[in-house]
Amino acid sequence: MSLTPMMQQYLMMKEQYKDILLFYRLGDFYEMFFEDAQIASKELELVLTGRDCGLEERAPMCGVPYHSINTYINKLLEKNYRVAICEQLTDPSEAKGLVERDVVRVITPGTIIEDTMLDDKKNNFLASVFLNDTTCGFSWADVSTGEFYVTEINCTDGFADVINRLTAAAPNEIIVNDAFLLASATFPEHIKKQFKPFLTLDNTAFEHDAAYERLCTHFKTKNLDTFECSDLFWGVCAAGALLEYLTQTQKNQLVHMSALIRYKSQEFMFLDDSTRRNLEMFESIGEHGKRGSLIWLLDKTETAMGGRMLRLWLDQPLQSKAAIEGRQEAVEELVNTYSLRESMGELLSDVSDMERICTRAAYGTLNARDCLALAKSLSILPSLREELQGCACSALASISQRTEDMDDIFMLLQNAINEQPPVGVKDGGIIKKGYSPELDELLTAGTDGKEWVLQLEAKEREQTGIKTLKVGFNRVFGYYIEVSKGASAQVPYRYIRKQTLTNGERYITPDLKEMEEKILGAEDKAIRLEYQLFCGVREQLVEALPRLQKTAKALAELDALLSLARVAYDYSYTRPQMNEDGVLHIQDGRHPVVERMLSNANFVPNNTTLDESENRFMVITGPNMAGKSTYMRQVALITLMAHIGSFVPAKSAVISICDRIFTRVGASDDLASGQSTFMLEMTEVANILHNATSHSLVILDEIGRGTSTFDGLSIAWAVTEYIAAKKNIGSKTLFATHYHELSELEGRLEGVKNYCITVKEHGEDVIFLRKIVRGSADKSFGIAVARLAGLPKEVLDRAKEILHNLDESDISKNTISANILNGGTTSKAEQLSLFADTSTADILTTLKEIDINTLTPMQAINIIYELREKAKRSE
Repeated sequence: MSLTPMMQQYLMMKEQYKDILLFYRLGDFYEMFFEDAQIASKELELVLTGRDCGLEERAPMCGVPYHSINTYINKLLEKNYRVAICEQLTDPSEAKGLVERDVVRVITPGTIIEDTMLDDKKNNFLASVFLNDTTCGFSWADVSTGEFYVTEINCTDGFADVINRLTAAAPNEIIVNDAFLLASATFPEHIKKQFKPFLTLDNTAFEHDAAYERLCTHFKTKNLDTFECSDLFWGVCAAGALLEYLTQTQKNQLVHMSALIRYKSQEFMFLDDSTRRNLEMFESIGEHGKRGSLIWLLDKTETAMGGRMLRLWLDQPLQSKAAIEGRQEAVEELVNTYSLRESMGELLSDVSDMERICTRAAYGTLNARDCLALAKSLSILPSLREELQGCACSALASISQRTEDMDDIFMLLQNAINEQPPVGVKDGGIIKKGYSPELDELLTAGTDGKEWVLQLEAKEREQTGIKTLKVGFNRVFGYYIEVSKGASAQVPYRYIRKQTLTNGERYITPDLKEMEEKILGAEDKAIRLEYQLFCGVREQLVEALPRLQKTAKALAELDALLSLARVAYDYSYTRPQMNEDGVLHIQDGRHPVVERMLSNANFVPNNTTLDESENRFMVITGPNMAGKSTYMRQVALITLMAHIGSFVPAKSAVISICDRIFTRVGASDDLASGQSTFMLEMTEVANILHNATSHSLVILDEIGRGTSTFDGLSIAWAVTEYIAAKKNIGSKTLFATHYHELSELEGRLEGVKNYCITVKEHGEDVIFLRKIVRGSADKSFGIAVARLAGLPKEVLDRAKEILHNLDESDISKNTISANILNGGTTSKAEQLSLFADTSTADILTTLKEIDINTLTPMQAINIIYELREKAKRSE
């Protein structure tokens, strides 16, 4: 036995896509066979059937309807499968023998363009990573919008910057070279856990000369100087491989990807993964979604394009004072001009996602309804340009200049496309009357023929006297005359019986048959001609893609600015004054998200003063739940918002240009990688100490909680000394701590100032006033907080008893701080009280020999570890 011709064709296709699920078009279904069918039936919960294939056993088979394919594909992509779409290239009704088929596209997590499968306000990036010994070439693209970026990352000190850049792009798919997998024992595994599984391309795809030529051929340029990318040797390798992968999977020319954008890290503030997460920039930690995040607050955009642009701005805060102030001026004019703000919002509400419509045009999947949406978007341009030309600020005026004159495209779509077209482009009814005389003639012939049929029905009823006679049509038999069985005796001899029904008979006549051929012939010709005309319209849109994309970008920028203006107006934000002098002063600052989430309480504002001299380092003490974390985050968020050109929640604000924001906020055990809370905490602290500069803003929340009190205090003390010292870092820092001993550093370390959260006591109860004031907290309120949390009275009473006993003991906070400040010069008895659980003399000797002023944080950690191990061995 041998395989059937169709199954031979299927297996030939499958051989080319072994690791990809093949959706094979058969009529109105996409079918899967053999192993693909078994996988799909399990993952999609489809019934597994069989099909005769020429072998003794039937081939396992399952299928999905063509009109709902996106739903099923999306489910498979979420499970990290890839799908190859094999289409019928010839009409089965016209084919002689086997229908011609071929794979027209491979859909992967990073190459989705279908709106139903995408988040409209979020990019869907595919990333390419080319790793060598010291440098990483990194490229990322969103095929649904045409954006294409490239950069290089220094890997001399490890892969942290590569991970941060990947986190920022948040790709749904990553392609890498072989060296990536051999980079280290943990790096690839870390990427696998954080992102969707990646693919390894053949190293030839990353070869520089071939990659360079591939990019030049695609962009139709002699070199990459136009994009300022010729010097990015490793970046070109990554970008060229990404383009090769897209060419292989998308199987079209990708004309909508018309530029390669060089990402220049020095132009943007650095934000690592920890900062994005701790500041809840894009996802709320508590809500586990967009609600409660900063983007949730700021996004009042009218368009999907504007939403993506605003997200990009938030991801890439500006470093240029002039660029920031340019956005601020636009926001300010929109805030102060009610009529302009309202009219811009009303106009933009009619704008669809032009960027993704352009992509569908390039892919040849554009339909008539997309054309109408595009026409409606273009219709607002004259009014928008006219209003913006009168704006005082240059940013808004330039948007008017960057919106291309699209009258020709608007008129093309207005004249060509029917107001209510069908979804399909091969079913007719999409071209407007008057656009094509030839089409109008065919449509008239069809209409006249149908009118003749209606007249025939009335004429035959009158001649035969059969009142129930009717003329009908179906696709199998064409036009017919139907007569009930009770009236069959009245049927004239000129009727020719065509079909017998249960309750009647169907007939045809020579005249009806002749007219049927005319009507159906005209309809078939009209449908084919309509599709040809629509393809012509689509081709004109493809030619206009550069103009359409330029206009789309300008409208997206306007929408993002309008969103910032709406937020500023609605929530009474103020324009921050930017400076490059290292001064940060916020008067009556508020946490932008928390104040919006509060339902029945007013947010308590606070002041902040930081600079690069006397007020570099804030040590903040106070009980849990009092508002320390909220306060520190609000300072970071106000700084971040200022750098994207946004107004900020404060009475007034002076913000220094900041190169990086670092946050070290509470962590939890990473059980999957075997890392404890303390290890994660120390890793994040190490990252800050290695990368922070004097122009950075550092947020530290409770360092040292994951280990013993003495270890934790020692580390917190050493970290404070290291960051506060100008010779090391000297960054603007807010450090919230329960180690009240750190408050003794004010006056001893330059730039350190004490602050605390005010608390009002009422008997055993406490009221958190949430106000930051100078000074340090003189006591803790842990038991009061425990009472608020609902701990049983018996437990609370016992806790107070234990606390009293500890307060009366020799091991007091004064003893601890005295030992640290005196560098081991206190009495032997006091020193021993620190280590009451061990009598090992060499521990004390080691402590005496330590010069705290010269210790680095990592050295301190290592010494503490060694001492701890010695103490354990001495037990």
